[in-house]
Amino acid sequence: MKQDIKYNDDTFTVKAYGAKNEKNQELVEMDIERPMINDNEVIIDVLYSGVCHSDIHQVANDWDNTRYPCVPGHEVIGKIVKAGSKTSKFKVGDIVGVGCMIDSCQTCAQCKNDEEQFCTGPKGPTMTYNGYFGDPDSDFNTYGGYASHIVSTEEFLLKIPKSLDIKKAAPILCAGVTTYSPLNHWNVKKGDKVGIVGIGGLGHMAVQIAKAMGAEVTAITTSKSKKQDALDLGADAVLISEDEEDMKANQMKFSFILVTIPDPFDVNPYIDLIAPRGSLVTVGLLAPYKEPTNNMTVAMYSRQLGGSLIGGIKETQEVLDFCAKHDILPEVEMINIENINEAFKKVNQEKVRFRYVIDMKS
Repeated sequence: MKQDIKYNDDTFTVKAYGAKNEKNQELVEMDIERPMINDNEVIIDVLYSGVCHSDIHQVANDWDNTRYPCVPGHEVIGKIVKAGSKTSKFKVGDIVGVGCMIDSCQTCAQCKNDEEQFCTGPKGPTMTYNGYFGDPDSDFNTYGGYASHIVSTEEFLLKIPKSLDIKKAAPILCAGVTTYSPLNHWNVKKGDKVGIVGIGGLGHMAVQIAKAMGAEVTAITTSKSKKQDALDLGADAVLISEDEEDMKANQMKFSFILVTIPDPFDVNPYIDLIAPRGSLVTVGLLAPYKEPTNNMTVAMYSRQLGGSLIGGIKETQEVLDFCAKHDILPEVEMINIENINEAFKKVNQEKVRFRYVIDMKS
């Protein structure tokens, strides 16, 4: 992809790959205009951009909120090429990460509590792509990391630990924090029996993180072919969810279950696996369960069901540092941006082993 920036009076133009509209969802090369940076913002030359399942959902307007043209990408690692006059923590030439958000009000109680994803300011959090400032009816739209350059507020930049391979680290900025956050907030610790449902882009990170937290980890999957992969990632055991006898033998076993299935599914078979007063948390699913929850089995054993989305900037930095400390990296396959539509198809067909990362310079 061409990397030149064309500067205008109040904007600058860069190359990107995006979907033009809902009827034309194939990603194509296009020129996009970004507003000229403010004093507290930077321009980043994108080096690597992870391919998240939410990119596919957003392009397809599966959540009925997509703004077109839609340029996805919120797992970004790149180099700062221009910095506003009031930036102080980062400088031109620094390698940085950009995750799911690029700004928020930074003054509300949630932002001050380092949970910018819950920003209650008048504009809410500004998402890295498909974002707008408070008014859903406005024409404003943010464009993500499937582009030669991206802009972020300095406060939303992440430091990439030197021990992490920047070619592989990009998915930590979403998949990493999406799984780390609930494991952290539900206080998963040494000796806990933890189940990770779905061993894909999110689940393969969750297995590694939970294991590093000291938990006894069981990977729960429909695919027998992923058994060895799960064990190689550090899982202590593998449970095949389509094996009724195996599922029955593991009832009431787990104090915490993290479900990473991205599409509607029947949660009830997994509820039976939760120990009394245990918890099940779903990530990656922004839709109802496929079947109604059996609240009898929830209440009878004082089980908790919850959901989680991403994490704040502090927590995202925490997971980067945690992964560096415990030598955790996503399992990735590198692709060129020209192959992004084929990559989307393979993700939907579950033909990607774990995670794609786009080498934006190849």
